[in-house]
Amino acid sequence: MLVGKFMMSIMKDGKKNAVEKIMYDAFEIIHERTKKGGLNVFEQAIKNVSPLVELKSRRVGGANYQVPIPVAGERRITLAIRWIKNAVKAKKGKKMAEKLADELIDASNKTGGAMKKREDVHRMADANKAFAHFA
Repeated sequence: MLVGKFMMSIMKDGKKNAVEKIMYDAFEIIHERTKKGGLNVFEQAIKNVSPLVELKSRRVGGANYQVPIPVAGERRITLAIRWIKNAVKAKKGKKMAEKLADELIDASNKTGGAMKKREDVHRMADANKAFAHFA
């Protein structure tokens, strides 16, 4: 189900076969490089990138505050998928399957662009926890 949701998020113009090929190729590359199952690495990557808190803007008395809010289950997965997808798209020069495999391996090892995004969000939430009472 998680893989299906991820595939639907990277699909363009309804080309499901193309996305399936990209995913299977990425899982194959992951298996070659790590000797682990591609699905296991994928699930670990999603779990690692999933944020615990996010920032929401709140307008209080003419000032905007970034208020840290805990993230519920489904939203955590959605944000993780979005951040991984954006990190893959930001890379240049390789095939999509290779870029996806690289990012998933990085995320499962707690490195890479998507993990950096998660760390940035957590750092911002930590810096703004003085405003948590506005939530």
